Amino acid sequence: MNKHGQVIAYTMMLGTCIIILALALAPVLKERIDETRNASNLNCSSATISDYDSATCIVTDFSLFYFVGGLIFIAGAVITARILFG
Repeated sequence: MNKHGQVIAYTMMLGTCIIILALALAPVLKERIDETRNASNLNCSSATISDYDSATCIVTDFSLFYFVGGLIFIAGAVITARILFG
């Protein structure tokens, strides 16, 4: 039996599970980000906020992208590493 083919199939399933996990956790993280903004009275749509508050808004906005993008990158790395080096 070809074990290399089995390993590739396993890593494809593992990578797919990581991507599904990232997409499943995205709404929860978005909800948490909104709670953090509301708890700290952070008004990101206001033009009169300070530079520090504006930077905080930018960082909190990008945290969802970094989380989902990071997990998708990890899934791609798992799949690619096993295919190339397996």
